Amino acid sequence: MSFVQIMQLQTSKADELRAAADEWDKATEGKRTIQRSVMCQDRDQPGRYFIVVYFDSYEEAMKNSTLPETEALAKKTVALSDSPPIFYNLDVLEERQ
Repeated sequence: MSFVQIMQLQTSKADELRAAADEWDKATEGKRTIQRSVMCQDRDQPGRYFIVVYFDSYEEAMKNSTLPETEALAKKTVALSDSPPIFYNLDVLEERQ
């Protein structure tokens, strides 16, 4: 079963957050288990962002979360956020295109 994690955060430092994610991408090349990620900005609430991350399974997501680089990125994300991020962990029941 596929798994999706959504992180909701408030930040005035989106460019720094994106730069940290770029660093993480380079550092985890060949070992990360993310299939796809999307960063979205809320049109109705400036400074609010959602990061949607897709995995093949919950187990693959947990494997990814144990990478030291992921822990470092999580700490940077918290430091760059105006309030603690909110996480949503979702099992994909159905996908349509």
